[in-house]
Amino acid sequence: MKRKILFLGESYRADAITWMKGLKEFGDFEIITWELQTSNTHRFKRILEYFFAPISIRKIIKNEKPDMVIAERTTSYGFLAAISGSKTIAIAQQGRTDLWPEESKLYPFKKFIQKYAFKKAHLIHAWGPVMAIHMKEVGVDMNKVLILPKGIDLSLFTPSTNNSNKIEAIVTRSLQPEYRHDSILKAFEILNQKGIDFSLTIVGDGNRLQFLKDLAKELQIENKVIFTGRIPNTELPKLLQQSNIYISMPITEGVSASLFEAMACNCYPIVSDIPGNQSWITHRENGQLIEIDNIEMLANELIWSFENAESRNQSIIRNRKFVEENANYDINMKVISKKYHELLNSRNI
Repeated sequence: MKRKILFLGESYRADAITWMKGLKEFGDFEIITWELQTSNTHRFKRILEYFFAPISIRKIIKNEKPDMVIAERTTSYGFLAAISGSKTIAIAQQGRTDLWPEESKLYPFKKFIQKYAFKKAHLIHAWGPVMAIHMKEVGVDMNKVLILPKGIDLSLFTPSTNNSNKIEAIVTRSLQPEYRHDSILKAFEILNQKGIDFSLTIVGDGNRLQFLKDLAKELQIENKVIFTGRIPNTELPKLLQQSNIYISMPITEGVSASLFEAMACNCYPIVSDIPGNQSWITHRENGQLIEIDNIEMLANELIWSFENAESRNQSIIRNRKFVEENANYDINMKVISKKYHELLNSRNI
């Protein structure tokens, strides 16, 4: 008989889709989903819905009888999984700590519910080493932790060498303030003033789209910047393959599938110097690490990377090999699916 999983989390997110798809494909699981219906913009209404969520979830468990509950984010859906009454629970930490923003009034509360979720879970996913560091620090039983990224589909994200004689950069992160697209645009303004030719493709959507378009115009680089808006995920590999440099400047990071996708397509990574990126990138060895909001440094390192073509080419070969060995969806999702079956068998379900 097919085993059934109840997934708690935002089922439309690319990360969640990868996770569920892998479990169906390699674990032969049937998956049902539940998520909050109120958007983040209606804060009070969402908190209210969250408060009554356990009733809805327990009702689903009673009717659907899933074999296990899995959830993303240890401070929200992970806690709901912990109090769901399910006999088998797996939760995933999405960010470096999931306790973000740190200046939030809800910080002590988040800390408390995260601790409870960690305690109740039978398996905890750390999609990368940076998450495991936090888990160790807060005293999680590390025997329950699986440190492994979900991986990316290497049959879609294939290497392609861009031999262009100019910088053809790409940014594939959501257009939100924490991804610092404005700093990226300002760095390219410096390149433009120095007479260095480039094209910059900004993929995706978000509440900063108009602001960034206006900024590109103000910086007089709008004719070199392409805003694609939201695109189907199937078009992303092609855009990465047409680029030679990948830029990502978040102020906080867990494990970035976007970075792995870029590395798989032979894009040279230039990313912010934060723990989530330091796990995969060593400065001037297989990419570049840039101080957050340091526009001059970003501009200079872009120039350095482009002038040092030999170093860049060695890096992209090394990065593709790294992704094949460590972030292969076919291998990693098989491991995760097997782990779920073992967990269910050991709990006699």
